[in-house]
Amino acid sequence: MLNLFVLRALKRAGGLPFAVHALFTADEEIGSPDGTAFIRAAAEGALAVFNAEPGRVSGNVVTARKGGAAFRIEVSGRAAHSGVSHADGASAIEALARKIVKLHALTDYASGVTTNVGVIEGGVSRNTVAPAASAQLDTRFVDNAQRETLFQAIAAIVAEEEIPGTRATLTQTSGFLPLEPAMSAALFARYQAQAARLGFAVEGEFTGGCSDAGTTASLGVPTLCGTGPVGAKMHTDEEYCRLETCVPRAQAVAATILDLAAASE
Repeated sequence: MLNLFVLRALKRAGGLPFAVHALFTADEEIGSPDGTAFIRAAAEGALAVFNAEPGRVSGNVVTARKGGAAFRIEVSGRAAHSGVSHADGASAIEALARKIVKLHALTDYASGVTTNVGVIEGGVSRNTVAPAASAQLDTRFVDNAQRETLFQAIAAIVAEEEIPGTRATLTQTSGFLPLEPAMSAALFARYQAQAARLGFAVEGEFTGGCSDAGTTASLGVPTLCGTGPVGAKMHTDEEYCRLETCVPRAQAVAATILDLAAASE
């Protein structure tokens, strides 16, 4: 909604030295499997990107975000009767459990890296050595260097044979690149100055949540996130939007674009 008001305002202002494009996608919450290609195409060569994710409850915009990736781990084993021929089996559940302990040990709060196996499935019955098991892993990281190191560690853990007769595969199911502070700093300074002219103070804020802002930042395009109206308690029954923030924040985005236009002439 906010972006529609910004577009209408810019159309009335007229005379911009560059085109302004708005892109609306619907699959960000599942990792933008289809939206990423459209985002990359639209942002290629852009002067700046404003992502209208909700503003923080503090009223701030987002100048840095973690990246993240989701993986599916599938383990195969060998079935056996747990009473009659236990030794003949190779438990996929046990192999997966050992891997989960190692994967969770990769979490490092000090550096901002987290790993979380949030879903596990496996086995066929209580008295059968499990022939199969699977898990869904979520990861978060602050920068691209951490991403590479973390991915290598995960791959090594999954490849390791925990129990003879078991085998595991790793499939990445979604991913977001981080929005690093350097990619938002100059654009935020412009936005902050325009907000001050409009009568409200705003700061930049880091968040552990991922967004498509990391995709545009990875292209080398200055990117600012959380420029939408202020809201909180996302993904809950108590999610809300502070409607009185819609107009000033739309004005700030429009004014920043006009400021970019003036600077480019």
